[in-house]
Amino acid sequence: MPSLFSLYRKIFFGRKPGWDQQPLPHIKVTAPHVTVSETKVSQYAQVCGFQFDGKVLPPTYLYVMAFRLHAVIFTHDGITFPLLGMIHLKNRIQVYRPVTVDETFSLECALTTSRETDSGLEFEFVSKAFVGEELVWESLSTYLYRIDVAGRRVRPPKAIDMAWETPQSWRLSEDLGRRYAKASGDYNLIHLHPVLSKRFGFDRVLAHGMWSKARCLAELMPSIGDRPFTVDVTFKLPLLMPADVGFGYEQNTDNMVFELRDSKGRRPHLSGDVQF
Repeated sequence: MPSLFSLYRKIFFGRKPGWDQQPLPHIKVTAPHVTVSETKVSQYAQVCGFQFDGKVLPPTYLYVMAFRLHAVIFTHDGITFPLLGMIHLKNRIQVYRPVTVDETFSLECALTTSRETDSGLEFEFVSKAFVGEELVWESLSTYLYRIDVAGRRVRPPKAIDMAWETPQSWRLSEDLGRRYAKASGDYNLIHLHPVLSKRFGFDRVLAHGMWSKARCLAELMPSIGDRPFTVDVTFKLPLLMPADVGFGYEQNTDNMVFELRDSKGRRPHLSGDVQF
């Protein structure tokens, strides 16, 4: 697997001119014979709140591995704009069966579609994990390269319609980004230290979006169990740390809906849905 550290060096300090107004090329990257470390998985599970039994991988862990292939695509010459203009909008993960730390995976990631929207250029990465010929896990990530247009008004996101009487309260410390980076290998500078994040226009460090998804999913896993499922999330407002946040969910017959909001329960950071 490629090193995210060396890829980030290219992403953050390489020079790219900006979007050339052309559709993005189709790019596919593969990595055979991928194994995972029980020690690293355990560290990741602890940071994200999963109950790791030493065997079954948290459902979001293969995204950590697949993101290395995302980063390879980001450095491709066909991507003419810099990473710093990019936002992770949505992520879907499909778990076809539980996978374990002792299995060997073949990973692939493909940049599949791109389209211009009112906000900029949206594009999608499809990531897949195979054990032998069996597809065991799949992810769809939607990214946005924002293009600022004078006079455009950005509407604040709304919370989803769900019960919010007794949410859980979580305190997120300023060092969470560094702990997650150590566990996941994702050393994006805006998540590491206020001095670094200020260089990119943020007053404080941001929580990783995929940490937020993983932390929410960790709370739902006792209800999900070992069933195949799909979990969709939309990333809404950036989560600046330190912060107090609330998490709540509703369990229905065929699905679960959940949301991560600010401490007052008004502003959503992440909205999600689990389908069985």
